Amino acid sequence: VANQPRSPVSEAFRSIRTSLEFYSIDRPLHTLVVTSSGPSEGKTTIATNLAIILSQNNKRVLLLDSDMRRPNIHSHLNISNRFGLSDLMRNRLLISDVIQSVKKVPNLSVITSGSLPPNPAELLSSERMSQILDQLRETFDTIVIDTPPAIVTDAQILSTKADGVLYVIRPGKTRVGAVQTPLEEFSRVGANVIGVIMNRIPRNRNSYYG
Repeated sequence: VANQPRSPVSEAFRSIRTSLEFYSIDRPLHTLVVTSSGPSEGKTTIATNLAIILSQNNKRVLLLDSDMRRPNIHSHLNISNRFGLSDLMRNRLLISDVIQSVKKVPNLSVITSGSLPPNPAELLSSERMSQILDQLRETFDTIVIDTPPAIVTDAQILSTKADGVLYVIRPGKTRVGAVQTPLEEFSRVGANVIGVIMNRIPRNRNSYYG
């Protein structure tokens, strides 16, 4: 989205942004969890580009990497992961100490995962995590949270603290059973699953509207 703003893929993300704007007319979406049923479905790529496209609408957007198992946002954006969310959890640093900016995207801020803890699920379910999100809501219009795949409990835990969940799948690749079980868990904890994003759809032709 940042490097090729006129590409068909960028237009697809603008379509997602428009859908979210219509959805949030009655229910504001300040915090969005982006997850998937398993690895290699592109949830981090989706979360990163979604955060960028939202920030281009004159919104203050934070991209938060809560995947403290296999974090990737810092690699996608070529930024440091020396300090991040795990340091906030342990009260070692302030929010202002771990927020990073991104070149070419003036309204986007990022908090990476930080060092990997031995107990990510316990940290994410803690009252400290809720306090951090409350503080971030005071500063940012939208918080996009990249979580681990829903095969672990982290995504379900964070879904109860967020306004909505976006579920990433790969048509022709993601198995139905692998999607159904996490969706049942989201329903059980009362999460607001607002939609599915289909990723890596093969292009049949190269035309702009293809």
